[in-house]
Amino acid sequence: MAGHAQGTHLDPWQDAYAAKAAHLKESEIRALFAVVSRPEVVSLAGGMPNISDLPLDQLAESAHRLITSHGAQVLQYGSGQGWEPFLESIAEVMAVEHISADPGNISVTTGSQQAIDIVTQLFIDPGDVIVAESPSYVGALGVFAAQQADVRHVEMDENGLIPEALDERIRDLKAAGHRVKFLYTCPNYHNPSGVTLSEERRPQAAEVCRRHHVLIVEDNPYGLLGFSGRTYPAIQTYWPDGVVYLGSFSKIFAPGFRIGWAYAPAWIRKKIVLSLESAVLSPSMVGQMALHGYLRDYDWYGQVTTYRDMYRSRRDAMVDALTEFLPTCQWTVPDGGFYTWVKLPEGVNSKTMLPRAVTELVAYTPGTAFYADGQGTDYMRLSYCYPPEDEIREGVRRLARVVSREVELQHMFSPDRSGGHE
Repeated sequence: MAGHAQGTHLDPWQDAYAAKAAHLKESEIRALFAVVSRPEVVSLAGGMPNISDLPLDQLAESAHRLITSHGAQVLQYGSGQGWEPFLESIAEVMAVEHISADPGNISVTTGSQQAIDIVTQLFIDPGDVIVAESPSYVGALGVFAAQQADVRHVEMDENGLIPEALDERIRDLKAAGHRVKFLYTCPNYHNPSGVTLSEERRPQAAEVCRRHHVLIVEDNPYGLLGFSGRTYPAIQTYWPDGVVYLGSFSKIFAPGFRIGWAYAPAWIRKKIVLSLESAVLSPSMVGQMALHGYLRDYDWYGQVTTYRDMYRSRRDAMVDALTEFLPTCQWTVPDGGFYTWVKLPEGVNSKTMLPRAVTELVAYTPGTAFYADGQGTDYMRLSYCYPPEDEIREGVRRLARVVSREVELQHMFSPDRSGGHE
């Protein structure tokens, strides 16, 4: 008798994977990398920070001193939680956002992306509910899908997450018998919408979750990049026992170090450390000690101010170009961060339009990437963080040409156009 067929001609191990492997999906942004890396394409898609203003010569000298003076330590294993002097440095960074952090409750992660993954693994069983903003960060949605979470979106407006909508959503979900495990939120200069949760709403959101006994995962990679220099108090400050706060050096220093952190109540932090030790044994000592030296020896906050000024100019270039070339669209005007969220004219589908935009040598991220339920076809995210101002303007000009053609096609084939046939 013929044996059981194993795998497929494309993947001989297809029948061996765990069931959860079927829930892994490719990011719509990562899928664009091969295209947008072409020099002739203006990419308004990715969220890569511009690190050209970093003091590279000084950083190179610092790295040389670090290896020659502390090589035996810097190239060795470290603690699963993180190197203690570096944890203290992180606490000082968090103080700028009004958090009085105990270094003992900080865990160093491989970017805040790993922190999202670990917290999700700790709290989510298949079918558990995560409440997330509408729209929400694509990288988090990928993690949630891999862990088979049931993501339910909650409404936002120009002032961020709406506490009343959050309260109603959680109440209805619990009444229907769902297990709501946590709220995932990016309150400052939101990715992808660019809006910021108002100071008035922050304690309100915390109180809603406290009342319903729902954890908050506060993801804050952009909080120090407000164009006015203002920093908002973290939601964590209103409910320290119910918030896991995630931070990252990718946006305020350099993403190549891949260093972020989670700040959690002691009982959650213990489980995070155990998960980290299982996954990576210990975070990179090279990265921790290099970043610690940078924070100690250089004017890191002055560098953040330089970033703010540069990103503000690029935001202005984006808004000016949208005003000139895409007046039929609507968009947010962010007060910080990397992104604006653009609503397309009625009937234009951002996902199906993307190949035609790439043909015109411009790329963006379709709005569908930022929803778990198929929404977002009428939106796109535009990033102004990486391209210089003249490229931003040229990219929007090219994009406007594509949108204009899409609108023309809509009018041409619309069933209710004047003079049409039955």
